[in-house]
Amino acid sequence: MLHPTTTTQSGLVLGVCCDQLMQHQHQQARPGILTMLAKKEMHMMMSKDLAMQEQSEKRLLTTTRSWFRCWPPPCFILFVSLLEVAVFVYASGETSMEDSLLIYSPEQRLQLWRFISYALLHCSWLHLGFNVSTQLLFGLPLELVHGWWRTCIIYLAGILAGSLGTSVVDSEVYLVGASGGVYALLAAQLASVALNFGQIRHGLAQLMAVLIFASCDLGYAVYSRTLEDRTRPTVSYIAHMTGALAGLSLGLLFLKQFQGGGRPRLLRWLALGVWSAFSIFAITFNLINTVTAQLLAEQEGKVIKQRLLHDLGME
Repeated sequence: MLHPTTTTQSGLVLGVCCDQLMQHQHQQARPGILTMLAKKEMHMMMSKDLAMQEQSEKRLLTTTRSWFRCWPPPCFILFVSLLEVAVFVYASGETSMEDSLLIYSPEQRLQLWRFISYALLHCSWLHLGFNVSTQLLFGLPLELVHGWWRTCIIYLAGILAGSLGTSVVDSEVYLVGASGGVYALLAAQLASVALNFGQIRHGLAQLMAVLIFASCDLGYAVYSRTLEDRTRPTVSYIAHMTGALAGLSLGLLFLKQFQGGGRPRLLRWLALGVWSAFSIFAITFNLINTVTAQLLAEQEGKVIKQRLLHDLGME
C-alpha cells in the first residue's frame, strides 16, 4: 500500500514527463511541417510560372496569327507584278523604248504620269525577273502583315521618289524599272522589324538578310552605271537610294506597331519631316528647272527667228 503523498508526487512527475515528451515531439514535427509548406509554396509558384508562360505563348501565337491574315489576300503585289509582266510582253515588240509613253524622259517632265508609269517598263527579262521576284519575296509578307493599302502607299511613294531623285541628281537619264518601289519595300521591311523587334522571331537575322541583299544589289547598280557603257535606257542607282529613303520614312510613319503602345512622337515627326522635305525640294526643283528650260527655249527660238528674218531681208 502506497502513501498518498508518494502517489501524488508520482503523478506530478508523470505529468511533467508527458508534457516534455509532447513538446519534444512537437519540436521534431515542426521542421517537417515547414518543409512541407515550403514545398507546397514552391509548387504553387512553379505552377503559376508555367501558367503565365503558357498564357504568354498563347498570346504570342494569337498575335502571330493575327499578323499573317490570309483574308483579304495580298492582291496588290500580285496585281502589280502581273501588270509589269504584261506590259513588258506588250512593249517587247517596240523598236525604241525611248519613244514609249511610259518611260521617264527628262525632256517630258510636264507629262506627270511618267514619274510613275516608268516602273512598268523593264530593259530585259533579267531586269524584270529580278524586280518581280524581289517584290514578291518581300512585298507579300509585308502586305499580309500590314495590309494592302499601306503596302500600296509605300510602293508608289518609292517609285515617285525614284523618279524625283533621278530628275534632281541624274537629270539626263531615261528611267525604267520598278527598282524604286522594290527598294521601298525592302526599307519598309526594315522599318517593320525595327517597330516590332521584340515580337518577331529571328529579327536580327531578318535585318541582316535585308541589309546584305540591298547592299549587294545597290553595289551592282553603281558598278553597272559607272563602268558599263549603256546606250539603252537604264536604271539609275539614285532611284534605289531615294526609293529606300521613301520606304523607310513612310514605313516608320504608317506601318503597324503591334505591342508596346504608340510609336514615339519624335519618330513620327522625324519620318514625316524627312519625306516632306525631300518631296518639296524635288518638286520645286523640277518646276523651276522646267520653267527655266522653257524660257530659254523661247528666247533661243526668238533669236533664231530674228536671224532668219534678217538673213531673208524681211526684218
